[in-house]
Amino acid sequence: MTIKTKLALIISCFALIILSLNIVLSYFTVRDNLRRDSEANMMLTANQIAIAVEQSRSLYNYVKLTLGGKMSSDMTDAILIMTSPDRIAQKSMSTNRSLLEITGIDPNHFDENHRLFGTYNYKNDEGLRQSVAEAISQNRSLVVDTRINGERVLECYVPISNYRENPYVIRVVSSYSPIADAINKQMIGQLIVSVSLLALMVTGSYWMAGGLIRPIRHILDQVNVLASGRLDTRLKVSSFDELGLLAHKINIMADNLGRYTTELRQKSEENRSMKEYLESIISQTADAIHITDVKGRVLQVNAAFERLYGWSSEEIVGKYLEYLPEFELDGRTIWRPEAEVIETAESVLAETVRLRKDGSQVEVSISVSPIFDQAGKITALISISRDMTEHNKMEDLLRRSEKLTTVGQLAAGVAHEIRNPLTTLRGFLQMQQRTRTVNVMHTDVMLAELDRINLIVSEFLILAKPQAVQFQIKDVRFTMGDVVSLLDSEAHLHNIEFEVHFSPSPVLVHCEENQLKQVFINLLKNAMEAMPKGGKILLQVEEDDSGFAVLRVIDEGEGIAKDRLQKLGEPFYTNKEKGTGLGLMISQRIIEGHRGTLKIESELGKGTAVTITLPLVQEEEEHNEGQADLAN
Repeated sequence: MTIKTKLALIISCFALIILSLNIVLSYFTVRDNLRRDSEANMMLTANQIAIAVEQSRSLYNYVKLTLGGKMSSDMTDAILIMTSPDRIAQKSMSTNRSLLEITGIDPNHFDENHRLFGTYNYKNDEGLRQSVAEAISQNRSLVVDTRINGERVLECYVPISNYRENPYVIRVVSSYSPIADAINKQMIGQLIVSVSLLALMVTGSYWMAGGLIRPIRHILDQVNVLASGRLDTRLKVSSFDELGLLAHKINIMADNLGRYTTELRQKSEENRSMKEYLESIISQTADAIHITDVKGRVLQVNAAFERLYGWSSEEIVGKYLEYLPEFELDGRTIWRPEAEVIETAESVLAETVRLRKDGSQVEVSISVSPIFDQAGKITALISISRDMTEHNKMEDLLRRSEKLTTVGQLAAGVAHEIRNPLTTLRGFLQMQQRTRTVNVMHTDVMLAELDRINLIVSEFLILAKPQAVQFQIKDVRFTMGDVVSLLDSEAHLHNIEFEVHFSPSPVLVHCEENQLKQVFINLLKNAMEAMPKGGKILLQVEEDDSGFAVLRVIDEGEGIAKDRLQKLGEPFYTNKEKGTGLGLMISQRIIEGHRGTLKIESELGKGTAVTITLPLVQEEEEHNEGQADLAN
């Protein structure tokens, strides 16, 4: 339905309501006026009848009492009949067709004799008594609208008072039909006029509505042109009313839309170019990239991902990527970076093991970062995987090379440590050879020295012999203690003393013990070399409140300058004459492989403190397993 039709309907409905109210008001007005005129006529008729009755009664008395003896009885009866109230009532009813009945009523007798003259065919005994009494008590005419014998009539009661006789009441019954007929004629005429006016009003309102909405139609046509994309279209402002103001605002809106559309086109072009650029980078990069939603479904992968893991884009997009090993690797729990990123909303970078499509394992360095929307909510995760197989092989070679260097440096100390118990053994054996007797005390000392030689040689062989990397639950107090036993003799040669402060309770971690020993040997040898004049090296092993094992090596050496401290760990950076600079770098990589941290704090002239943190074993069954290994 158009606005024009709606507006015409509103005006027409309003006019219909007004005309309906006018008809209703006219009905009540006409009815009341006609009833009022009818009542007035009835009053006039009743009063005239009452006067005529009084005159007839006076004439009757005069003729009967005065002229009764002088006139013949026939003449007297004729005069009395002509002047009787009944004759007057009949003449009045014949003259006025609307009068139905005229009755003279004696208020003192409401029996069969209550009628003084006239007829009483329209009987209304119950209302008669009340109306007669009310008319006499108020001494005024009374009109009653009622129904008698199924017909609607008007009853008029006119009290007649005569000072010589008792008062009586004249009851005039009039039909309501003339009033109803007059009302119907008046209403029909009023209805015809109203319908004509309504038709005229509908036609006029439709024409007026068309004129009113013509400017709106023009504005709508121009807005449709704007909606089609022709933002250079402008409306002509020909008035300063609300429509003119609307046209002006639409022009302003068109200006803004044109400017914003131009900017959006530019931004869209920039976004398209940037998208193509980023897609080119993602597709051409050598690192495997895959994007997932927060539930883990793959949204996009690049060609490097297909080459590294074996899944094609059609196979994996829209599905969950099952590339986590379902078992523990080297005694460590599976690392799930996605859950960590969603929890912390920060990027995570670490080395781990993943599965290819064919089930084979691949060592990767994986970086998982969150992707946020405008509200700051994580909507997706981007994971970048790099194959670390060759890199790890190279690092393993570097570790072995560094280990061999360390072993060579330890050889002199081990030889010196073995020479002392061998001298003791040789002396006791020569003594027993001379005496040709066996001394039990000498035997116990000799066995103790042999055990010490076996321990030193075993530790040296364990360190020097290449072994497979296998993570186990170990107590790092014992691991550190073994390294201290190995380097204790060399420390004594340089006037260095180890001061040990270990936790009284087990400190269990997942580790590869030989690699940790290599780290501890590197740190202790660096501390010893930093103390050419001797001193104490403090060793601490304890647990902190956040679930980490904390190991500290604190020396009293010369310290390290701040500018050199920042470069520590870089390959081939060293201040030793025959050093390679790889020892500390390899130690850092070993600690990172154990998901720990290595921090160096130093100050010139005050020594150096190296702090290592490693995650503790938390589960009870793993704790029990570690205790069993320690017992063995």
